[in-house]
Order: sequence, then C-alpha cells, then structure tokens
Amino acid sequence: MNEKFKPNSCTFEDGINRINSAVTASKLKTSLKDKISTSQDADLKDLLDSLAVTNIPDNFQKWQLPFYFDRAQFYISVGNPGSIVPEHSHNDGDGIRYIVSGSIEYNGKSLTTGDWMYIPKGIKYSFSVGKLGVTMCYCYQCCCA
Repeated sequence: MNEKFKPNSCTFEDGINRINSAVTASKLKTSLKDKISTSQDADLKDLLDSLAVTNIPDNFQKWQLPFYFDRAQFYISVGNPGSIVPEHSHNDGDGIRYIVSGSIEYNGKSLTTGDWMYIPKGIKYSFSVGKLGVTMCYCYQCCCA
C-alpha cells in the first residue's frame, strides 16, 4: 500500500466538517439546502476543486461532493488504466461503487459501465482498473477524504 493511501484516517464527522468548511470558504450566494444544485453551476465548480482528495492510491483522482446525507458521503473517482487499489477496508460503514464509465477487475469479475459493487463495513478488498480507465461514483457511510 502506498504511503498516502489511508482510507480509515478520517471519521464521518471529519468528512462533514470538510464539506462545511469548503462551502463556507466558497462564499456561495445561497445554501445548497435552499435550491437544486448541479455540477454545472458556476459557483460550484471551484467548490469541487477545493474538495479534491489526496488520500488516494497512485494514478487516481478523487473528489468529495459538496453535500452529504445523514449517514452517507459521496465521491467521484477517476483511475488510469492498470492502476491498482491495494487491499483495504472501510471500518466505519458500508459503501457502494457504481461504474460510470470504463471498468475495474474485482475477484475475477470485470465490472463495467452500469455495474456496481456493494462493500460491507470492515470487509477487505482490492481491485485493478481496466485497460480504458474508470470513472466511478461512490457512496460511503464513512469518510474517505
């Protein structure tokens, strides 16, 4: 496992605080709770940049989305072809990965666009990225920032 990849280093509350701090620093004109927001909203593009995650495996990019639900936080991750996510677990809660484009190889299975992977709390797993790379959306009951 590379030195910077520590998926259990932040609590769920740390993730909420990270989102709230980024939103406050962005000086949005209205609260995200007061309107429907999209990734194309001009005032949210810089906010997303401030939520880039560095605690990730090599050859990945990752962003925490600027909202959360009671026990869920959301992320977008992009992995280069052939990248490997080392064996790890998420010890504070369950998660789900949804393949938006590209593919990952997990346990002899190729998960491609439209496929998903449910990850129970505390279960170790790893995967590699397919030859075209991958974009994933995922939701965790923990913080992975």
